Amino acid sequence: MFEGKTILVTGGTGSFGNAFVRHTLQSYDPKKIIVLSRDDTKQHEMRIRFDDNRLRFQLGDVRSLERLRLAFRGVDIVVHAAALKHVPAAEYNPQEFTQTNIIGSENVARAAIDCGVERCLLLSTDKACAPVTHYGATKLCAETAFIASHVYGGEFGPRFAVTRYGNVAGSRGSVVPLFRQMAAEGKPIPLTHSEMSRFWMVLDDEECDTCTTRQALGAVQLVDYALFHMEGGETFIPRLPSFRVRDLAAAIRPEGELEFVGIRGKEKMHEAEESEGEPEAGTKPTEESSAKDAGDAAEAEGKSD
Repeated sequence: MFEGKTILVTGGTGSFGNAFVRHTLQSYDPKKIIVLSRDDTKQHEMRIRFDDNRLRFQLGDVRSLERLRLAFRGVDIVVHAAALKHVPAAEYNPQEFTQTNIIGSENVARAAIDCGVERCLLLSTDKACAPVTHYGATKLCAETAFIASHVYGGEFGPRFAVTRYGNVAGSRGSVVPLFRQMAAEGKPIPLTHSEMSRFWMVLDDEECDTCTTRQALGAVQLVDYALFHMEGGETFIPRLPSFRVRDLAAAIRPEGELEFVGIRGKEKMHEAEESEGEPEAGTKPTEESSAKDAGDAAEAEGKSD
């Protein structure tokens, strides 16, 4: 499905964007991939790192509808990854998170309809499930905007869908780099609570030597799966492993000291992927399906298009 297509990734200079661009350029033959983001330095570094003439860069902010309308002209597929994500920052700067995560997502959906984009996918988070933080609430609103946009687009409009998943190990802002740094410096690893757990996944399971069918589903492979299988209006929710954060710390530094610093305000002990009362999430990878199986099926479907 990606062959000969023009793909645009908002927030494409982030951890997911880099992994998605690498995977797509290596696995498919798109006409071009456009990275839309606000940071010209990261774009410059990414341009040098990839050195691929199918890759394009545009500066812009999802808060600007007019900028998105210009960027989306001639685009077939939009992956909306741009977001503000740090929970404490959202509590101190709620207006900024509202502007980027809610208004920005509405702008992406509206520009996709106006420009005749074929498919538009939002990257969301398990914190959007029964949210207790402003960040989670903004992502839930973004999900609602995308699902509703499938109706607004009409019979011949874009297909809209959402992916919702947990913490991505090793991504920018993940605790994994922090834990590794503290371990390397011989410092205690800070933890909020001994029993706190989180859902985990990797960025790209093709680069994970220890991934098995039930252990991990790559964020990139989930987006692949959703783009290939979306009919419009779905929320794709993978069945992810959940484990205690202290077990992650122990795996990184088995003999290291742990320092319990206390739970931050509005922080959940355990996240959930779905809340009671939510409708069935539509087509999605089951507990038994691996990222490789999903990718193989998507590739086969793409060749038949």
